[in-house]
Amino acid sequence: MSAQRIAFLHTGAVVIAPVMELARTHLPGIATVNYLDDKIVADLGDDELAASVPDRLADLVDAARRAGADAVMLTCSSISHLAAPTADRVGIPVLRIDEAMADDAVATGARIAVLATLPTTLRPTLALIQERADLAGKSPTIVSEVVDGAFAAVSSGDRDTHDRLVAAAIERRAPGVDVVVLAQASMASAAEAADVSVPVLTSLVPGITRLSQTLAAR
Repeated sequence: MSAQRIAFLHTGAVVIAPVMELARTHLPGIATVNYLDDKIVADLGDDELAASVPDRLADLVDAARRAGADAVMLTCSSISHLAAPTADRVGIPVLRIDEAMADDAVATGARIAVLATLPTTLRPTLALIQERADLAGKSPTIVSEVVDGAFAAVSSGDRDTHDRLVAAAIERRAPGVDVVVLAQASMASAAEAADVSVPVLTSLVPGITRLSQTLAAR
């Protein structure tokens, strides 16, 4: 019997290496494969091209299914809202890497700050946190911010400026909340640069940990 295979679907190449590093640690014996469409995030900002994203996502998930994947994990918060309809359409589980992070945020406190570097990521992350809060029977107060200039910086290869801008936003928001959520996996490096007393949550470690637990339960 062949090993279980998990496919990771990415919208940015920058997260592939850290996801694979975590997979080696948390998913021993599990075969992994990566799929990338690095135009999805940009296209979500274009009304005409955004309409193509659900079909493109379904095509990638179906390719993973035909290649033997038992499940697919979306590593981008901008498309997490498409997980359930894509799973129904293709016929295999489609998981969200940021779901565990959202649950942790809701469990941590009643005041949550959500930071993103793109509006297209902020909106689905806010919706996900509200969804998980509703399931938990909680009503947190959620504030949010798109960190101006951070996405342009990291897109041009200037990680230092990105991290400085995001860290400043974390420090600005932290005094008024119980927990800060970074909506994009690519923002994780900035969490280490921020000097705050509240938890700063990112998606990769809790997401891969939950995936491991899900596979073990099967």
